[in-house]
Parts: sequence; C-alpha cells; structure tokens
Amino acid sequence: MNQYIWWSATIVSLAVSPLSGANSWEGSIGAGAVYAPDYLGSDDYDTKLWPSFQLSYGEIVTISPRSGIEWHAIRNSGWTVSPFVGYTFGRDNKGDISAFEEVDGGATLGVRVGYAQREWHYSVAASTPITGDVDGAEFEAAAAWRTPLSERLFFSLSPSIHYSNEKWTESMFGVSAQDSLRSGIAPYNPDGGYWRLGLGSSLTYALTPEWSATGFVGTSYLTGNAADSPIVDDLGSNWQTVTGVSLNYRF
Repeated sequence: MNQYIWWSATIVSLAVSPLSGANSWEGSIGAGAVYAPDYLGSDDYDTKLWPSFQLSYGEIVTISPRSGIEWHAIRNSGWTVSPFVGYTFGRDNKGDISAFEEVDGGATLGVRVGYAQREWHYSVAASTPITGDVDGAEFEAAAAWRTPLSERLFFSLSPSIHYSNEKWTESMFGVSAQDSLRSGIAPYNPDGGYWRLGLGSSLTYALTPEWSATGFVGTSYLTGNAADSPIVDDLGSNWQTVTGVSLNYRF
C-alpha cells in the first residue's frame, strides 16, 4: 500500500459520521480499488485493491488512515488536542526509479489540533518519524467539509497543505551518488523543504443504513525542492492524481 492508497482512505473516511459520546467501539470498514501514482512524484499509474476503515472508542480514541492511532487528550467546545502514532510511506524502487535504493517507511509520532464547526472540520498537525529511513518533520493544515445533497447522497471536499522540512525532502527526493551511478540520473541534494498542495472530494451514496458506496478523486501539486528533484522533474510529474471507488459497512 503506497501513500496514495493512504490518501484515498483518508478521503473516504469523511463519509463516516462524527464520534458518539458512548464509550464503545463503532465505525466503518470497507474495501475498494484505487488508481494512483506508483510513488510520490511518479507519472506512472497503477490500479490496486485497498482496505479502508475508521474506528472509534467513544470520544477517547480513533483509529483511521488519516489520524493513525489518535488519543483525544483534550476536548472542549469543538476543540481537540490529540497526540497520535501514525505511519509515513517511503519510496519503492520500481518503474523509473528501479535502480534507486528503496526508502523504507516507518512509524511517526505527532500531535494534531482540531476544531469542528457545523459541516466543517479544521486541523493542523506536526509529526516526525521514529522508525524507517525517512528523517525530519512534516506539518499539515487541512479542512474537511461534508454536506448532504439528498437523503442518501453526501458530498465532501477536503483541501490540504503539507510542508516537509529539508531532511524529510532529502529522504524522499534526494538522489545519492550511488543512485546516480546506477541510474544515470544526476545527483541531487535538496537545500530546503517543500510544500504540497492538495484537494480531494468524494460522493457517497447510502445503499442501506449500514452499507454505502463512495467514489472519490483527489489531486496534489509538488513545489520547491521536491519539484526540482530529478525524480519529479526528469522522471515524473509535479501533479499527482488519485481516483477510486469503495464499498463500506458501518457498525
């Protein structure tokens, strides 16, 4: 499962209703298909099967692709402060970068501050890897808007912006001397971080009170030192798009 399958599951998770106050497990599970880049920065696409899920234990804990394992330590008047354990995907050595050394993903530690206001939910988060080959820090600001179009049809929109610092950017988009010798691509050592701008949307139809079908599409744009990397500039693309469908069961 790569970063775009993770992002797809994030878009689908918008279809899940807000957390309840009861201290019991509830949520949704599902599966679908996604058409996404082979790796972040690639212009080659592939179709994969993937799982989606969102679980919650009352208002205390949530587990989902977006948040990882998130503990809502502070909840007050729509605000939440939530430490979390997440995961960041690395970079597979396939396709155009098959001669490159693989970058292993790993667990991350972070904190997220969220605010819910009617149909909108806003959040900012910071995280850093604690395992794997990716180093540095990543920051995210995101919003999610969900509204009913009819009794059974729901639409969601989710703009986001990410910033990855120099070490993170080097882990994902750097070209080492060894990678350069094996691939013929010029060495590249980023001298700063990069911004990634994203926008996702989904359309969910409630088949029954428990079952729903969702279609989704999202796109993101790489800037700065990521866009200047030969991995993106010579072999791939700044624009990254994901589309897919899923079937989900709420319990």
